[in-house]
Amino acid sequence: MRYKIQGDPMPVVICELDAGETMITERGSMVWMSPNMKMETNAGGIGKALGRMFSGEAIFQNRYTAQGGPGLIAFASSFPGNIRAIEIGPGKSIVAQKSAFLASTAGVELSVHFHKRVGAGLFGGEGFIMQKLSGSGIAFVEIDGSAVEYDLAPGQSMIVDTGNLALADETVSIDVQTVKGAKNVLFGGEGLFNTVVTGPGRITLQTMPLSSFVGTVAAAIPSKG
Repeated sequence: MRYKIQGDPMPVVICELDAGETMITERGSMVWMSPNMKMETNAGGIGKALGRMFSGEAIFQNRYTAQGGPGLIAFASSFPGNIRAIEIGPGKSIVAQKSAFLASTAGVELSVHFHKRVGAGLFGGEGFIMQKLSGSGIAFVEIDGSAVEYDLAPGQSMIVDTGNLALADETVSIDVQTVKGAKNVLFGGEGLFNTVVTGPGRITLQTMPLSSFVGTVAAAIPSKG
């Protein structure tokens, strides 16, 4: 499989497949393809389907296979930002924000990834349940807004507003913590929870999560009296 990512700020990844190669997507993100791409929809087993549902993805997967010769298929971003290609392999699994997964080659597996502190995480919004991408292949993920990367040393931590953590190496510890101080919670305007990430490993932060954008737009719309 060969690919190129084009477009700004609404990117698309265009994949060129050899005969018999397959791409997987779960959110109807296919925007164009050659006529010889065969589409099949399946759940991939109850356990995997439920895991995808809890991680924010659809229960069913769409599999596109090039038949009779080379094929072409394109997947588009759903929100202004960028698309990243991630190499997945043994020891190279990543954790991604729910709904970040765009498409992948057939060897990549998706499963649900829970934070350690379930009690706090149940109320932590989009920062609690994330996806784990494992197996072997190339995965394409969406980043909302711009992407900023940090390499955390062992034991080095960073506090991230819920929703701004887009990707993290599997070696990174991810926790949900409540904001301390009653005045901070009531008047700080930063919500009730933060995500704390601790190295070693690389993290990718996104500057404008979809949820923040929606909240900003909603606050600017006058209410009907």
